[in-house]
Amino acid sequence: MALRRAAAYSKRYARPYTRRSSKKAKSYIKTVPSQKISNFKMGDINGFNSGKYKTIIRLVAGENVQIRDNAIEASRQSVHKVLDSNFTGNYYFEVKLYPHHILRENKTLTGAGADRMQTGMAHSYGVTMGRAAFAKEGKEIFFIAVNGEKARLMTVEAIRKIKAKLPCHSRTLVEIQK
Repeated sequence: MALRRAAAYSKRYARPYTRRSSKKAKSYIKTVPSQKISNFKMGDINGFNSGKYKTIIRLVAGENVQIRDNAIEASRQSVHKVLDSNFTGNYYFEVKLYPHHILRENKTLTGAGADRMQTGMAHSYGVTMGRAAFAKEGKEIFFIAVNGEKARLMTVEAIRKIKAKLPCHSRTLVEIQK
Protein backbone atom coordinates (compact mmCIF):
# COMPACT_ATOMS: atom_id res chain seq x y z
CA MET A 1 0.00 0.00 0.00
CA ALA A 2 1.49 3.33 -1.06
CA LEU A 3 1.27 6.38 1.15
CA ARG A 4 -0.56 9.45 0.01
CA ARG A 5 1.33 12.70 -0.24
CA ALA A 6 1.80 14.52 3.08
CA ALA A 7 -0.16 17.47 1.67
CA ALA A 8 -3.28 15.30 1.83
CA TYR A 9 -3.08 15.43 5.62
CA SER A 10 -0.61 18.01 6.87
CA LYS A 11 -2.56 21.28 6.75
CA ARG A 12 -6.12 19.97 6.75
CA TYR A 13 -8.66 20.25 9.52
CA ALA A 14 -8.16 17.35 11.91
CA ARG A 15 -11.28 15.60 13.10
CA PRO A 16 -11.44 15.39 16.90
CA TYR A 17 -13.38 12.10 16.89
CA THR A 18 -10.54 10.00 15.50
CA ARG A 19 -9.63 8.43 18.79
CA ARG A 20 -9.51 5.09 20.50
CA SER A 21 -11.47 4.88 23.72
CA SER A 22 -11.87 2.13 26.26
CA LYS A 23 -15.62 2.81 26.23
CA LYS A 24 -17.06 1.13 23.16
CA ALA A 25 -19.68 3.82 22.50
CA LYS A 26 -16.99 6.52 22.30
CA SER A 27 -14.45 4.48 20.35
CA TYR A 28 -14.76 5.64 16.77
CA ILE A 29 -11.57 3.90 15.66
CA LYS A 30 -11.60 0.11 15.79
CA THR A 31 -7.90 -0.51 15.06
CA VAL A 32 -4.92 1.67 15.90
CA PRO A 33 -1.94 1.59 13.50
CA SER A 34 1.38 0.62 15.02
CA GLN A 35 3.82 3.23 16.30
CA LYS A 36 6.57 3.99 13.77
CA ILE A 37 8.81 6.05 16.06
CA SER A 38 11.11 3.57 17.78
CA ASN A 39 12.93 5.83 20.29
CA PHE A 40 11.94 9.15 21.79
CA LYS A 41 15.04 9.72 23.96
CA MET A 42 18.52 8.87 22.73
CA GLY A 43 22.08 9.47 23.84
CA ASP A 44 23.39 10.31 27.32
CA ILE A 45 20.21 10.86 29.36
CA ASN A 46 22.01 10.86 32.71
CA GLY A 47 24.57 13.38 31.47
CA PHE A 48 21.78 15.68 30.31
CA ASN A 49 19.95 15.41 33.63
CA SER A 50 23.15 16.32 35.49
CA GLY A 51 23.70 19.43 33.31
CA LYS A 52 26.69 18.17 31.32
CA TYR A 53 25.69 19.72 27.98
CA LYS A 54 25.95 23.47 27.42
CA THR A 55 24.58 23.86 23.88
CA ILE A 56 20.85 23.36 23.37
CA ILE A 57 19.45 23.13 19.83
CA ARG A 58 15.71 23.06 19.18
CA LEU A 59 13.74 22.52 15.99
CA VAL A 60 10.50 24.49 16.35
CA ALA A 61 7.41 24.36 14.11
CA GLY A 62 6.69 27.61 12.30
CA GLU A 63 3.00 26.93 11.64
CA ASN A 64 0.08 24.78 12.76
CA VAL A 65 0.43 21.42 11.06
CA GLN A 66 -0.04 17.66 11.34
CA ILE A 67 3.22 15.74 10.98
CA ARG A 68 2.92 12.05 10.11
CA ASP A 69 4.85 9.57 12.20
CA ASN A 70 6.85 8.29 9.24
CA ALA A 71 8.16 11.83 8.58
CA ILE A 72 9.16 12.22 12.23
CA GLU A 73 10.87 8.81 12.22
CA ALA A 74 12.77 9.52 8.98
CA SER A 75 13.99 12.83 10.39
CA ARG A 76 14.91 11.23 13.71
CA GLN A 77 16.95 8.51 12.01
CA SER A 78 18.82 11.02 9.88
CA VAL A 79 19.82 13.28 12.79
CA HIS A 80 20.58 10.35 15.09
CA LYS A 81 22.90 8.81 12.51
CA VAL A 82 24.95 12.03 12.31
CA LEU A 83 25.10 12.41 16.09
CA ASP A 84 25.90 8.78 16.85
CA SER A 85 28.59 8.41 14.19
CA ASN A 86 30.41 11.62 15.14
CA PHE A 87 29.79 12.07 18.89
CA THR A 88 29.07 8.58 20.21
CA GLY A 89 27.54 8.93 23.67
CA ASN A 90 28.28 12.67 23.97
CA TYR A 91 24.87 14.10 23.12
CA TYR A 92 21.24 14.01 24.16
CA PHE A 93 18.48 13.83 21.54
CA GLU A 94 14.74 13.84 22.22
CA VAL A 95 11.68 13.72 19.98
CA LYS A 96 9.13 16.09 21.54
CA LEU A 97 6.05 15.15 19.48
CA TYR A 98 3.94 12.05 20.01
CA PRO A 99 1.61 10.96 17.19
CA HIS A 100 -1.78 10.53 18.91
CA HIS A 101 -3.99 11.47 15.98
CA ILE A 102 -5.14 8.59 13.77
CA LEU A 103 -5.38 9.27 10.04
CA ARG A 104 -8.11 7.75 7.90
CA GLU A 105 -8.45 7.16 4.18
CA ASN A 106 -11.55 6.53 2.07
CA LYS A 107 -10.07 4.40 -0.68
CA THR A 108 -11.50 4.63 -4.17
CA LEU A 109 -10.63 2.49 -7.16
CA THR A 110 -10.19 3.71 -10.70
CA GLY A 111 -10.18 1.91 -14.00
CA ALA A 112 -12.49 -0.52 -15.80
CA GLY A 113 -14.88 -2.41 -13.55
CA ALA A 114 -13.93 -0.47 -10.40
CA ASP A 115 -17.41 1.02 -10.03
CA ARG A 116 -18.77 -2.21 -8.54
CA MET A 117 -16.42 -2.16 -5.54
CA GLN A 118 -16.92 1.39 -4.35
CA THR A 119 -19.35 2.76 -1.81
CA GLY A 120 -18.63 6.35 -2.83
CA MET A 121 -19.36 8.81 -0.04
CA ALA A 122 -22.20 6.75 1.45
CA HIS A 123 -19.81 5.15 3.96
CA SER A 124 -17.01 7.67 3.80
CA TYR A 125 -15.58 7.39 7.31
CA GLY A 126 -12.51 5.58 5.98
CA VAL A 127 -10.10 3.02 7.33
CA THR A 128 -7.12 3.84 9.52
CA MET A 129 -3.89 4.21 7.61
CA GLY A 130 -1.42 5.96 9.92
CA ARG A 131 -0.76 8.33 12.76
CA ALA A 132 0.08 12.00 13.00
CA ALA A 133 1.18 14.47 15.65
CA PHE A 134 -0.29 17.94 16.02
CA ALA A 135 2.33 20.68 16.04
CA LYS A 136 1.14 24.19 16.80
CA GLU A 137 3.25 27.19 15.87
CA GLY A 138 6.16 27.44 18.30
CA LYS A 139 5.96 23.79 19.44
CA GLU A 140 9.27 21.91 19.72
CA ILE A 141 9.72 19.00 17.33
CA PHE A 142 13.27 17.95 18.26
CA PHE A 143 15.47 18.83 21.24
CA ILE A 144 19.24 18.22 21.05
CA ALA A 145 21.94 18.92 23.66
CA VAL A 146 25.65 18.79 22.72
CA ASN A 147 29.01 20.21 23.80
CA GLY A 148 31.50 22.14 21.68
CA GLU A 149 31.53 24.26 18.55
CA LYS A 150 32.08 21.34 16.14
CA ALA A 151 29.12 19.42 17.56
CA ARG A 152 26.92 22.50 17.32
CA LEU A 153 27.81 23.14 13.68
CA MET A 154 27.31 19.51 12.64
CA THR A 155 23.99 19.28 14.46
CA VAL A 156 22.66 22.50 12.91
CA GLU A 157 23.71 21.22 9.47
CA ALA A 158 21.95 17.88 10.10
CA ILE A 159 18.78 19.73 11.11
CA ARG A 160 19.00 21.90 7.99
CA LYS A 161 19.04 18.75 5.86
CA ILE A 162 15.96 17.20 7.48
CA LYS A 163 13.76 20.26 7.11
CA ALA A 164 12.76 19.00 3.66
CA LYS A 165 11.34 15.83 5.26
CA LEU A 166 8.90 17.81 7.41
CA PRO A 167 5.67 19.30 5.96
CA CYS A 168 5.99 22.67 7.68
CA HIS A 169 8.16 25.72 7.97
CA SER A 170 10.44 25.38 10.97
CA ARG A 171 13.10 27.33 12.84
CA THR A 172 16.31 26.16 14.44
CA LEU A 173 16.95 27.77 17.83
CA VAL A 174 20.44 27.56 19.34
CA GLU A 175 21.04 28.38 22.99
CA ILE A 176 24.54 28.34 24.48
CA GLN A 177 24.63 28.23 28.28
CA LYS A 178 27.58 29.44 30.28
